[in-house]
Amino acid sequence: MRAPSPRVQDADGASIMRSASNRFDPPRRAPYSRPVDARPAADPAGLGLGLGAYLLWGLLPLYFPLLQPAGPVEIVAHRIVWSLVFCALLLTAARQWPALLAVLRSRRSVGLLTLAAALVAVNWLVFVLGVLTDRVVDASLGYYVNPLVTVALAVLVLRERLRPVQWVALGFGAASVVVITVGYGELPWIALTLAVSFALYGLIKNRVGRDVGAVPSLATETLVLTPLALGYLLWLGSQGEGHFTSAGPWHTAALVSAGVVTAVPLLLFGAAARRLPLSVVGMLQYVTPTMQLLLAVVVLHEQMPAARWWGFGLVWVALVLLVVDGLRAGRAQRLARAAR
Repeated sequence: MRAPSPRVQDADGASIMRSASNRFDPPRRAPYSRPVDARPAADPAGLGLGLGAYLLWGLLPLYFPLLQPAGPVEIVAHRIVWSLVFCALLLTAARQWPALLAVLRSRRSVGLLTLAAALVAVNWLVFVLGVLTDRVVDASLGYYVNPLVTVALAVLVLRERLRPVQWVALGFGAASVVVITVGYGELPWIALTLAVSFALYGLIKNRVGRDVGAVPSLATETLVLTPLALGYLLWLGSQGEGHFTSAGPWHTAALVSAGVVTAVPLLLFGAAARRLPLSVVGMLQYVTPTMQLLLAVVVLHEQMPAARWWGFGLVWVALVLLVVDGLRAGRAQRLARAAR
């Protein structure tokens, strides 16, 4: 990554990050090194697929309450187990088992994906906790802040040099956290945990490389987590505190559907990213947190004191700066390449 820029969210679990030269890459690829996308126009089918993915991610705050009375840890455990089952079906249908076996034979890939799995588990858990405790506003703030954390990681971890506009954007982002903390009386830890875990997840997935596809990657991550998740569910059942069969068949079906809910948006996004210019993909990333914010305020009736509005406003200013700066840098690079 030569000059960091915002990450494209794959919503609450999987994510991708914009490459350092201000471009967006498909999930499970190496976003820091991919060449600039030169595709001139957006494919309507690709746009529909991309919107479908982000709309589904945006509706997640309405889905997880349906899984109650199961608690956050139980919900995430079911999500892990059933995601693995669904991935197995997809691997069978697409005949991609050799691809998964190739990943499992690579110690480096398994090690990195294990770390990625731990981060995505934290991300999933905190997101579900936020939804079930009426903190969807904080969750949406986390995904707005994520591109700024990505830029900060580029400086702290990758030792990147930022352009002046990117420094200004980081300043606005930091100011938003201060404003919300002072005005609301507590650190927005849900937002910060979601933003940091997702940014680190994207950084690690970059290190995995381009050769690991979306389904084998998700299958490996859930395979690593499944022993813990399944063990927890079995222990919960032995204590009489599990809810897999105790809340009726519809609730059981809702828990099982967590695997589909996890994988389908990823597949839609992967198909969209292959059809759309990277700049369009980058703009679509803000659909999800915007939907989540609207759902939180309009449908779920969460409170939005003045301090929160000011904090969100500062984040939006920072994101506008990053997007405009990224578009200008990308255009300059294309012009330079055309002049050679």
